[in-house]
Amino acid sequence: MVTRLVLGCGSVGRAVVRTVRQWPGELHAVVPDSSRAESLREGTVRAVVGDPADASNYPETAETVFVGGDDAAANLETARAVRERFPDALVVAYGGGDAADGTLRELAATADRVVDRRAVLSRAALDAVTGPSSDRMTRLLETLRDVEGTLAVVMHDNPDPDAIASALGVARIAESVGVSAEPCYFGDISHQENRALVNLLDIRLRELDSPADLEGYGGVALVDHSRPGVNDGLDPETEVDVVVDHHPPRDPVDGAFVDLRDDVGATSTLVAGYLDRLGIEPTRTVATALLYGIRVDTNDFTRETSETDYEAAAFLVAYADLDTLRRVESPSMSAEVLETLGHAVRNRVVRDDALATGVGEVRDRDAIAQAADYLLNMEGVAVALVYGFMDGTVYVSGRARGTDVDLGETLRDALGAIGSAGGHADMAGAQVPLGILGAVDADSAERLSTVVDEVIQDRFFDSLRYATPRRRTVEPDASPLEE
Repeated sequence: MVTRLVLGCGSVGRAVVRTVRQWPGELHAVVPDSSRAESLREGTVRAVVGDPADASNYPETAETVFVGGDDAAANLETARAVRERFPDALVVAYGGGDAADGTLRELAATADRVVDRRAVLSRAALDAVTGPSSDRMTRLLETLRDVEGTLAVVMHDNPDPDAIASALGVARIAESVGVSAEPCYFGDISHQENRALVNLLDIRLRELDSPADLEGYGGVALVDHSRPGVNDGLDPETEVDVVVDHHPPRDPVDGAFVDLRDDVGATSTLVAGYLDRLGIEPTRTVATALLYGIRVDTNDFTRETSETDYEAAAFLVAYADLDTLRRVESPSMSAEVLETLGHAVRNRVVRDDALATGVGEVRDRDAIAQAADYLLNMEGVAVALVYGFMDGTVYVSGRARGTDVDLGETLRDALGAIGSAGGHADMAGAQVPLGILGAVDADSAERLSTVVDEVIQDRFFDSLRYATPRRRTVEPDASPLEE
């Protein structure tokens, strides 16, 4: 269960509590006055009266901490106490309205993110009329209006919540300018939480079988991936109108409108930002899906989270169906996932703080990613890699936490030459044809697993020895062709 902590409850801190108290998990608060603590307790917040800078008032654990007093100097003292008490937590601090520049610099050196009221207000005012966001919205609407016919909004294969939600959001924007749009995908929706999202929200998606299925559409948009034919069933030569993704691209990406930003935690964050800036009210289904997409891809705001992710969530929560969201997050675990997890634990190989494990042949490829999530929680493990095979392909899923290794680049170096690989610093994946491994003629499933183990593990551990450090964050207005 995720534990969040709010320290100090000024105007911004109270706004954070109002939103976060509705999310699953534990919410704790430390406030200096008893009246404020009492009102928070009435709203199911575990509030105590005390000095926010006194670590003895903190809970045993906290994954995310918001330092939300109105005084920047006091927030700096509190942030230092938090950093010492919870060195691995995501710390977000409010800079106040009149903080000295020196205080803000010290706060930025202590916290992971600083919310500076002056900078936020000035940036928002400028962006509204002249900034990159205004230009970006103009280009998006112009591109959508040029589509003659129905827009196919294509997710990556076997779409996750971020891809599904982003497709719904882009379709909503297209419809706002009179262009019909249909969310589409190749593969299966097999992960139990993904199925729950689609079923409980009654989301209508079109399953594609071949590139020929696109012949009746007037345009193509790609969400949560950026190149046709890579992690989707499209022809690589497909002309693309719109590309929206938060994964760092290695090669140039073509499209009439391209928005690739790896400084946010989810593609859903970008799409929510479009809706907000364009003044388009999301439907309950779209808002709920986008909020869930952000939470899944940021691991409930504990992985690669930015201020923009928080802002998007705050925008969406007013429209989302939180009761349904809780039901989506609590589906039963399938027998296939439990079986795969058991194989992953038994077969694990650990070197230093890195774990790799093969689970053999699987019937549900999403179970591989779920196993990687679980194994990352094992004591002493900072990098977890799980792989298995089905239908002639090895599927690889990796997770990292508390390490300087860029896992996406590491998997590209390890497996890119024999398959497709990539992703983020903390979450990445790969696909490798079994034929390339010389394993298709193995005389038994056990022998096949042995061949896969030898190739994947050797390449992975070798690449970790020369692992690429985390890459510099791309500025939001940077052109993807200049990376």
